[in-house]
Amino acid sequence: MGDSTESTESTGLAGRYRIGERLGRGGMGTVWRAWDELLGRQVAVKELRLDEGPSEQEARKLREHTLREARTVAQLGHPNVLVVHDVVEQDGRPWIVMELVDGQSLADRIGAEGPLEPREAARVGLALLAALRAAHGRGVQHRDVKPANVLLEAETGRVVLTDFGIARVTGLTTISETGGVVGSPEYMAPERLSGQRAGPAADLWSLGVLLCAAVEGETPFHRETLTGVVHAVALEEIRLPGSAAELLPVVRGLLDRDAESRTGPDEAEALLRAYLDTGRMPDAAPPAAEPP
Repeated sequence: MGDSTESTESTGLAGRYRIGERLGRGGMGTVWRAWDELLGRQVAVKELRLDEGPSEQEARKLREHTLREARTVAQLGHPNVLVVHDVVEQDGRPWIVMELVDGQSLADRIGAEGPLEPREAARVGLALLAALRAAHGRGVQHRDVKPANVLLEAETGRVVLTDFGIARVTGLTTISETGGVVGSPEYMAPERLSGQRAGPAADLWSLGVLLCAAVEGETPFHRETLTGVVHAVALEEIRLPGSAAELLPVVRGLLDRDAESRTGPDEAEALLRAYLDTGRMPDAAPPAAEPP
C-alpha cells in the first residue's frame, strides 16, 4: 500500500471507515474493501489516483471531479447503477464510499469461465440498457462502458454499471477532457475516437462492443497496437463473431458507424426482450403500440 493508504489503515478513513483488502485498480484509482464502523456494514471505497506533488490547482480539480462523479451517480438512484454513500477527504486525497457488490466484474467472469451464453449476454445487455437509460435521462454519458466496469452480484445475479469516473454531464467540462484518450479505445465509438462531439449514442456503440466481447471473449476491434485499434474502429469492415449470431440484429444495429442511424435504446431493448421471450431475435424491433 502507498503511504496514504497505510496511514488510513492505521487511523481509519475519516475516523469511520476501516480499510481492508484491495479489490481492484483502474485508471482513476484503487478500490478497497472497508468496514463502516458507524453503521456496521461493509462498503467499497475508491481512492482517487493523485500524481506525486500535485499543484494546488490540480488538487482542487481532482476534488471537484470526485464530487461531480459522486453527485452524478447519487442522482441516478437506479438498481443497475452502483450506489454512492459518501465522499470524504483525508491527507488531501478524496475518497468515494460506495456499496460493496459481492461478486466479480464481467471481465473477470469471462476470464475465469469463458464467454457467456447468448441468453446470459442478452440479460446483461438489458440491465445495462436500463442503467444507461437512467443516466442519459439525467444528461449523463458514462463514456467507458466495458466488461471491467460491469459487476455481477454473486447471490442475486444483479448487473451493476460502475465507474462513472470519466462520466460527462452534458453542458459541463470534466478534467478528463484536458488531454489524451479518455476511455478504452476498443470500446469507443468512432465519433468519440475521432474527437467529434459524441452524444448518448456513443455509449450504445460501447454496449454493442461489450455484447460481442461477452459472447466471444474479445472485441471485433482487438489489435496489437493502439493505431490498429483506431483504424479497425474507424475504417475496417466489422467482422462480427459467429458466436454473436443469435444477437446479430441488435449488435449490428448498435455498431452502426453513423450515430444518427445507430439503434436506439428502445429498439435495442425490444430486440433483446424478444430474444429472451422467444429464443430468437427478429430482424427489427416490433413497432410501438398505437396510443388509444
